Amino acid sequence: MIEQEKIASIEEKKQLLAALPKAYEPQAVEGKWYRFWEEGGYFKPRPNPQRPSFVISMPPPNVTGVLHIGHALTATIEDIMIRYHRMRGDETLWVPGEDHAGIATQAVVERELAKEGTNRHQLGREAFLERVWQWVHHHRHYIQDQHRRLGASCDWSRARFTLDDGLSQAVREVFARLYEEGLIYRGERIINWCPRCMSAISDLEVEHEDTPGKLTYVRYPLKPEAGSNAETTEYISVATTRPETILGDTAVAVNPRDERYRHLVGRLAILPVIGREIPIIADEAVEMGFGTGAVKVTPFHDPTDFEIGQRHGLPRVQVIGFDGKMTPEAGPYAGLDRFEARKKLVEQLQQEGLIVKIEDYTVPLGHCQRCNTVIEPLVSKQWFVRMKPLATPALNAVKYGQIRILPERFTKIYCDWLENIHDWTISRQLWWGHRIPVWYCDDCGEMIVSRQDVTRCPHCEGSSLRQDEDVLDTWFSSWLWPFSTLGWPEDTPDLRRYYPTSVMETGYDIIFFWVARMVMAGIHFMGTIPFRVIYLHGMVRDAKGEKMSKSKNNVVDPIEVMDQYGTDALRFTLATSSTPGNDMKLVPERIVGNRNFANKIWNASRFVLTATAEIEGGVPPLETLQPRTLADRWIVSRISQLISDVTQLIEEFQFGEAGRRIHEFFWTEYCDWYLEIAKVQLQGDAATRETTAAILRAVLDASLRLLHPFMPFVTEEVWQHLYRFSEPAPERWPAPALIVAPWPQAVPAAKDEEAEEDFALLQELISRIRDARNQLGVEPARRIQVLLAAGPKLALLSEQAPLIEFLARTETPRFYERLEPKPQGAMGLLAGPVEIYLPLAGMFDVEKELARLDKEIARTEQEIARFQARLANEEFVKRAKPEVVERERERLSEQEERLAKLRERRAALSS
Repeated sequence: MIEQEKIASIEEKKQLLAALPKAYEPQAVEGKWYRFWEEGGYFKPRPNPQRPSFVISMPPPNVTGVLHIGHALTATIEDIMIRYHRMRGDETLWVPGEDHAGIATQAVVERELAKEGTNRHQLGREAFLERVWQWVHHHRHYIQDQHRRLGASCDWSRARFTLDDGLSQAVREVFARLYEEGLIYRGERIINWCPRCMSAISDLEVEHEDTPGKLTYVRYPLKPEAGSNAETTEYISVATTRPETILGDTAVAVNPRDERYRHLVGRLAILPVIGREIPIIADEAVEMGFGTGAVKVTPFHDPTDFEIGQRHGLPRVQVIGFDGKMTPEAGPYAGLDRFEARKKLVEQLQQEGLIVKIEDYTVPLGHCQRCNTVIEPLVSKQWFVRMKPLATPALNAVKYGQIRILPERFTKIYCDWLENIHDWTISRQLWWGHRIPVWYCDDCGEMIVSRQDVTRCPHCEGSSLRQDEDVLDTWFSSWLWPFSTLGWPEDTPDLRRYYPTSVMETGYDIIFFWVARMVMAGIHFMGTIPFRVIYLHGMVRDAKGEKMSKSKNNVVDPIEVMDQYGTDALRFTLATSSTPGNDMKLVPERIVGNRNFANKIWNASRFVLTATAEIEGGVPPLETLQPRTLADRWIVSRISQLISDVTQLIEEFQFGEAGRRIHEFFWTEYCDWYLEIAKVQLQGDAATRETTAAILRAVLDASLRLLHPFMPFVTEEVWQHLYRFSEPAPERWPAPALIVAPWPQAVPAAKDEEAEEDFALLQELISRIRDARNQLGVEPARRIQVLLAAGPKLALLSEQAPLIEFLARTETPRFYERLEPKPQGAMGLLAGPVEIYLPLAGMFDVEKELARLDKEIARTEQEIARFQARLANEEFVKRAKPEVVERERERLSEQEERLAKLRERRAALSS
């Protein structure tokens, strides 16, 4: 634990302040404060009967490697919510954890085995699983340490893994209960099969990409009718994007309303190459406008054809195997890769004159989300969940306002998917994962579904039992996450207190994979919704808006960014660059800017601590402040309004805007204005000094509390210094650490519209003078004359004369109610109703400046002539690269703009 030492004297305080680094050093403080928070138990929920609980279940990252920038965004947004609610006094719990990621993790470990010259089959199931567990133990700790680097203030004592014993028991309970309710079944259905992963995958794990392909028109000979004397062969033509599946056709189908083919229904066609006789049938599923209006029917290899085959009792012929190669049923093409078979079959069909034509055609080709292999639809015996009964309550929960989705536009997407949901294929042909809790008895043939391991058949008492070889889809465990992590199916105190959770925050890309399924599971097994709000963030893209990928070499490693710029800079960039549901660009310059912001916080705080070191009074609450000057009234009004605005924005999940508002206030209003004004006020009488010090500390304290959820490390470091040096007795502190300090409260009585209006006029006046100085190139140290015709604002501005003099670098301002006649040889400006006159003679030597401008004008004219000559040269324009020519044109334009400004300035000085 870090001790809050008592400081014995002002002299000791000054020595300690002098020893503070001149710039913020994130590497020196981040690890220190995270250990302090974690060891101090600050991440654990603190019971508070007067406040509600606030609970988030962390979307569990896969244990396949390191966290990426998307995980950093998730951690940042969730930690903002958690730290905010913790400071509000809510009983706050953030449950962390990791997902075993079945297919992905198995694939990673199998690649490692391949490097060693072996594979899982050579190792055997048990030895292979031991290797995977070794991988998992290493990467779980690494991922948790990365979350610690990000400042994630989750309760690590409650960390969960989807293959923990408790969560595994929850999976078995759900499987058994759904089976008993008739919602889980095993059957032969057409599924998505990945020949690379050698497993079934769900519809959601298939990514469809529009791919250039071919639409091949093939004619099938018709079997002559009995008694027919026709000398010519009749044909029916079909169009297909997958010619290799012709070998598995068991029918040709037409629409019963299609007059072109009505007379052919019931006839037989001869399957090319194979020679099998197949019927011509009528089915409403056939689109009359596609191809020729007649379609081939391959029940084993196409979802629509599978349904047609079931309706018409068609046989199913498998010609593509689970390894992506042609089966013996493919005749002469047996053993060939499916795409090689396609090429050779088309060649043979052309030779036999059975190709009508081949057209270019865009195919929405399905790929495995994990390995990008082209998916093969195949009939397989798998385990399925009936989703319609589960989907209806989940749909109604959103429709009737029990769950709110942010942004709201995703509500329609969520509802559309649930209204058109299909049964979920949950079995996977893998070794890593939750093994399906089903046993088969070789003695009596019974199938036993059990919550516990089975060693003896309950039907025949036999012991020849085999557990199902398959494992469950990874999402089958993670859809239970909001309640399985709290101890379900046991009735635990955590489950009673913290379910339902408060917010599910995650990326919009897994709204179907995970979010909708969690709603279904929560309602079905817990009887109520799993969370009240679904907050969806977008993807993090590179500075150009492109998706990050290793192939593009544009992946940003959050650890590298934190090492270089500090965690607070990365977090604040992610938070303030994003809006709910929209993709964001990660611009390096913003990270640098926010590193500078962290340094601004540090330097401003050092100034406050140093400048007020000898002034007693500690850090007073905002409501006790007694402002004396216009600037005092203004800054107290502004911080109170900021607290109100930021609190409302966070409650409305507008985290980016909340962060931007705090940044604008702290950098501009507090640092650029009030801190500068304080330098003047701290030179005043004792009462003014004491009031200024109190306001400096109180506003800094409130600003740090507002910023803490966004930038936890720099704010904790500064806040500890603020209280240590201002109130050295720790027992008088509002909290032992900023992480549990009370969230600041707005003070309605502090709202002072008159002060804000008057100060805005003062700001505008000073800014106008500063702008004029910059425009005219006045040396920073030179003090200039200023004449102010203030009209009704005369008394107000006269009181602010010392500030105008200090902040605008002027001589003592001269005030008038009206100024007639207007001063000659002076620049005239306006700030609201106030006329500002700056005598030019006092700012610089006009003749000298005119001579300097003449030289600048001459040089610029020469540059313009040079660029014009080059661009007028036809040989240069013709031979140079287009980008070089364009660059020369841009330079010419820049010089022409510069010349216009120089001439304008000279004309103003001459007059």
